Amino acid sequence: MFLRECLTLSLLAAKEAGDAILGVYQGHIDVRYKDDKTPLTLADERAHVIIGDYLSREPMKHIHMLSEEGKHTPYDKRKGWEYFWLVDPLDGTKEFIKQRGEFTVNIALIHKNRPVLGVVFVPARRVLYFAAEGLGSYKLENAETISAFFNDKERSGKGSAQLDSLVASAKRLPLDQSSHPSGNKLMIVGSRSHATKGLEDFVQSVKQKYAEVVFIPAGSALKFGLIAEGSAHIYPRFSPTMEWDTAAGQCVVEQSGGVVLRLNEKTPLCYNKRDLRNPEFICVGKHYRDFDDLC
Repeated sequence: MFLRECLTLSLLAAKEAGDAILGVYQGHIDVRYKDDKTPLTLADERAHVIIGDYLSREPMKHIHMLSEEGKHTPYDKRKGWEYFWLVDPLDGTKEFIKQRGEFTVNIALIHKNRPVLGVVFVPARRVLYFAAEGLGSYKLENAETISAFFNDKERSGKGSAQLDSLVASAKRLPLDQSSHPSGNKLMIVGSRSHATKGLEDFVQSVKQKYAEVVFIPAGSALKFGLIAEGSAHIYPRFSPTMEWDTAAGQCVVEQSGGVVLRLNEKTPLCYNKRDLRNPEFICVGKHYRDFDDLC
């Protein structure tokens, strides 16, 4: 019941934050830059406030939130958190600024260093990925269905029944028509805005083993959704990411039967580390397990 309540609140938060982001997206986008030289827009800030409001409500009021756009709690204080929300209000700000549509709202619930709930909403495409332990991983791509669920939820307050309705309307991941890799073809999804020599070398090495290698460029946590649904087989990451970039997507992938592993150690990415930066990693879908020789 606890995870279901958390999931309902996080779905509401992601939907409303996504709508606020689209409100900015459809007008003039004013860009500022943070101290680390990464871009910041009004959409980031509005989404952060909306999500913070939802996730601070009962019965989740006691759960801390760590957001890219909020104050980052020192490790000495947060290391004892059993549960906490890990949020990127607008993942893929560069894609947002360039109006490519490949930006997401990421909300994850972390329990003992693992993501046990994840929501990845793609506002411009009206696509929603969500997952939770014990529930599985799902994709909802009908904007009318999403709107109907949330409108009904706000009117009726029957959260559990409405969540059941949403799950029934969604598609279980991986999708039935998802692609199974063969000895001849492999589909790799990678960053559109953060290409590196490591990624180029990886793709070239894979081409020695497969007759056809298809590279799919994509932005934000959308890449995890493509892996979870089976539209791509592997997602290698060699450029820097932070914990809030990956947690929600990792949950969606793991609950669909895939894995997200540190590239060298082959252990799952973990969260609430002293250093919030992620190591290099590889994300692998359910239908592709023969990857030891690729990394």
